[in-house]
Amino acid sequence: MKLPFQPYDPKWKTQFKSIKLALQSVLKPLDPQIDHIGSTSVEGLSAKPIIDVQLGVANEADLDRLPSLLKLPDVVYYEKYNQDWPERRFFILLNKPTYKIAVPDVVKKGEEVPAILHDHNLRVAHLHVFVKGTPDWIRHIAFRDYLIAHPTVKESYQTLKQKLIKREWVDGHDYNEAKDRFLKVHEKNALKWYKGRGRSKKWDV
Repeated sequence: MKLPFQPYDPKWKTQFKSIKLALQSVLKPLDPQIDHIGSTSVEGLSAKPIIDVQLGVANEADLDRLPSLLKLPDVVYYEKYNQDWPERRFFILLNKPTYKIAVPDVVKKGEEVPAILHDHNLRVAHLHVFVKGTPDWIRHIAFRDYLIAHPTVKESYQTLKQKLIKREWVDGHDYNEAKDRFLKVHEKNALKWYKGRGRSKKWDV
């Protein structure tokens, strides 16, 4: 499969703000921190036009409250991922309500992801939920801020993505694995930078 890939679009910021407002209303009982992460949050970086949203909740109990609060017609909960990554809850936001297309609202442990959900053109956003302050929560914010502050690293990432996006992929995981070596090196650098002088700077994303 070919993944959708576009030059940076300023409307991604606007999309994030709209999604954030909707989530703040739905998740008011948890009052999560909601951040724009991933390539669509970095000005000038090409990306799949899917908004990556990170939600930071107060504790592990709140992680388990999320699925009931996000049981909405346009959201699919990937419960099956909890076993391999118990610190995260993952959801996708669709551009069509699930009752209008043949997809479940939950993909459970042991179930195959329906083929239709591999169509990235149906996806508006990926929602990644962690407890605030945990390593994964920090890692995503640190890498975003690091790319914004380091144009040469951003350019290297752009070059890699432009090369990879020309290939055919089994699914999004296959594509992500191809970026893994680059990400591991630069996420490590990003954490060192962020824990030093980086976290004193707040970026407008």
